[in-house]
Amino acid sequence: MSSEALTRLAEERVDHRFKGLPPDADGLTVGELAAQRRNLFAEADGFTTPVLALSAERLEHNLALMETYAARHGLAFAPHGKTSMAPQLFQRQIDHGAWGITLAVPHQVRVARAFGVQRVFLANELVDAPALRWIAGELAADPAFRFVCYVDSVRGVELMDAALKGSTRPVDVVVELGAGDGARTGVRTEADARAVAEAVAGTATLRLVGVAGYEGEVPQADPERVRSYLRRLVALAADLDKGGLFGRAEEIVVSAGGSAWFDAVADTFAEIPGLSLPVLKLLRSGAYVSHDDGHYRRLTPFARVPEEGALEPAFRLWAQVVSRPTPEQAFADAGKRDAAYDLDLPAAQVVRRGGVERPADGITVTGLSDQHTWLHTEEGADVEVGDWVGLGLSHPCTSFDKWQLIPVAEADGTVVDYIRTYF
Repeated sequence: MSSEALTRLAEERVDHRFKGLPPDADGLTVGELAAQRRNLFAEADGFTTPVLALSAERLEHNLALMETYAARHGLAFAPHGKTSMAPQLFQRQIDHGAWGITLAVPHQVRVARAFGVQRVFLANELVDAPALRWIAGELAADPAFRFVCYVDSVRGVELMDAALKGSTRPVDVVVELGAGDGARTGVRTEADARAVAEAVAGTATLRLVGVAGYEGEVPQADPERVRSYLRRLVALAADLDKGGLFGRAEEIVVSAGGSAWFDAVADTFAEIPGLSLPVLKLLRSGAYVSHDDGHYRRLTPFARVPEEGALEPAFRLWAQVVSRPTPEQAFADAGKRDAAYDLDLPAAQVVRRGGVERPADGITVTGLSDQHTWLHTEEGADVEVGDWVGLGLSHPCTSFDKWQLIPVAEADGTVVDYIRTYF
């Protein structure tokens, strides 16, 4: 990645665009503010609620854990960057051994390229002509740039080929195998996959380099259904290879891996037979960076295979109690604009008052309004106006996108960095 582009992030000026940051920091650069090592909880240091923070220690733990996991299982790793859209985290993932970054739409690729990401896996069929021409320009200008994207239809191949006429380097593509009836994108049958592969072979603008899919879309997913789908994916790679359809490739890419079933991916990819070319076994799990306190915490493979280690939730949203209208109710100042809520509501974890932190016993989040957290308080729950409530969040995919500049805080609240996001 480009160290110059990352350095420029530290030169951005702090102002009203960034939620939760100290008002008296306006005009400082991000680097200057980070160097001050202000404390998230010290009133004199000026952070305002609501404010989202990442744990410095847990973030590093999660990065290191997935690096060792991928190495242990012989997997290359292209974590899904659309989870965070944070170039600083892209860099840290690459520093921890990532092959490249997975993205979903052209805008995200433009962000990655602006910061010098050299390997991008686009987990989508790209048929937008202006975006394809831009990709072709990036490939022509930078021989070291590697770009791979899905194809799942003959019509898509035709549109891509038309948009790329005259390009100097072919765009590498993988056939996406859908995860079953009613699943999301991807061909539904092996016959359809072969038809798409043969259509690619008939072009000069595209190069077939492998197969891919997303096991998180398997209907009624359980270990056996997920593994059955992944075995189909592996068999498809072998079948297309036998048919000579990877003839222009230098290696065969076999890719899968959301954040819920990557243990099944590791097990199944370990069984990939010998093919005519080296195989890049590419895992794409991305939510591990921050992990969460809900959806993925329940589903993570580390919960099923605890000897592999354990990811740690790295996000905490701090909100301040602004109303206590009845003994059973309290309201804090974070809402839908601040907290992920598409899968689970936030969970009240701790309360801070006067520098003392204690468990949020008897306090339950029951709803979110635009700018309020609804708290049910049981008899004896100790919470009053002015308290800070620390909330655990579910589903990091919709947490990063609500915050453009996120403090990274050590366990005592000392802020050591700020993560810039681009959604």
